Amino acid sequence: MPTPPPPSLARRFCMTLSRALPATLLLPLFFLLVGADDVRPMEDGVAPVAEAASPDAGLADAGLAGATDGAGSAELLGLVPPVPVPSREADPPITRLRSLTAKQDVLARAKKDVQGRLVVPGPKGDVPLTIDPVLQSQLNGILSQYRVPYGAVVVLEPSTGRVLAMAEHSRAQPGLRGLATRAVFPAASIFKIVTGAALLEAGVTPADETCFHGGKRRLSEKLLQDSARDGQCHSLAEAMGKSANVIFAKLTQRYLSPKALKHAAARFHFNRELSFPVPTDVSLAAVPEEDEFRFAQTGAGFGDVYLSPLHGALLASVAANGGVWRDPVLFEPGADAQAKPTEQVLSPEVARDLATLMEATVTKGTARRTFRERGMGVPGAVGKTGTLADRNPFRDYSWFVGFAPKDNPKVAVAAVIVNEPIWHIRATWLGREAMRLGLARLPPGALAPAKDEEPQEQAPADEESEEELSAEPVAGAPAETGSKSAMTRP
Repeated sequence: MPTPPPPSLARRFCMTLSRALPATLLLPLFFLLVGADDVRPMEDGVAPVAEAASPDAGLADAGLAGATDGAGSAELLGLVPPVPVPSREADPPITRLRSLTAKQDVLARAKKDVQGRLVVPGPKGDVPLTIDPVLQSQLNGILSQYRVPYGAVVVLEPSTGRVLAMAEHSRAQPGLRGLATRAVFPAASIFKIVTGAALLEAGVTPADETCFHGGKRRLSEKLLQDSARDGQCHSLAEAMGKSANVIFAKLTQRYLSPKALKHAAARFHFNRELSFPVPTDVSLAAVPEEDEFRFAQTGAGFGDVYLSPLHGALLASVAANGGVWRDPVLFEPGADAQAKPTEQVLSPEVARDLATLMEATVTKGTARRTFRERGMGVPGAVGKTGTLADRNPFRDYSWFVGFAPKDNPKVAVAAVIVNEPIWHIRATWLGREAMRLGLARLPPGALAPAKDEEPQEQAPADEESEEELSAEPVAGAPAETGSKSAMTRP
């Protein structure tokens, strides 16, 4: 039999390269060869309006999350941040905000049609948006009335992902557009939703108690050690409701690994692209692996984790939907449109228990007073608050995410406000108003009969917590806020 000719030099090079390099490193070359025609160039450094999320929506260094560990599972997307995660203390990303372009700003281009719907022009005629014009106007009016330096609020229909409102305002940067899709806000204690879900999956129940002391405004390694000074004990539900930092840090250290917390964050779509017509930042989350204390801090909401208001409403929707993730929808689907794919990111049992944890925030935790204001309650509301502050210059970030009613979810909301030392409203009040106004827009009979609200009570004096520290009053502030000064803890 004749001896086959030796392979060519190019063939030998390719054979050697294929043996030497992992398959994952060859993927970019593959995509370059087969998908070059699908790549759209960026004009003047601005991302084009896309039907998927933008890799560069509001930050110069924002990026797409496409990392996997080789398994190709959707759950494994987002295990590695797509770009370096900025330090909140040294490089707060809010300092690099930039506005949407006119082409990217879908809501600004929308006009009302003869039916009163908001529509944008499309290749086959006007395309209606899911936005409720009345609710959108009401929330924009609140943000403008109270002159927030930076503020945004999103209202979703959790069962479908339809965006009902996406309001924003900035007194600090007039004309700034796109805050609802910017992941420049520290997630703070909103990340406890992710940690709480991971703890539930690890076998911790809502009733399991942990004892602690201190940690109201800061954490130390010593506080995470069990001690004779641990004079208070809270269940996991109470710890979520009161945003007990030491308990969440202790439980993170005790029950979770960095790998488990990374997987939980990835399933909630941190470090992953969000498919949405308006350019949307990736919500970055850094989970430390080598430093145990920093890892515990991250689980308690003190890490370098960032969140957009749109993503915050989607986090709440997961608990509302029995653990199902639904991508947000801004254009009303046509009659022949196919349903968007969903992900079961939590089991129904874990999602139910997560809603129980979030319920404690409203019934006996950090949002209790705001939701107990007479005549302004939201029956069946559940949620999570978060607060954190930059020191120099001072910025007070406050968050509220949640949904209502718990047993028949109709709206999911996320509200964020960045205040200066003197302020008018905070996010818990804004989130409650978004819930209340959103539910008021439902057609008659859409809600199941709600249980009677509990009698109004004054919070005990010793229930000082995340949203309840008193300070000097602010003239013109709504009574719901209590006119409290900015907080410096998650």
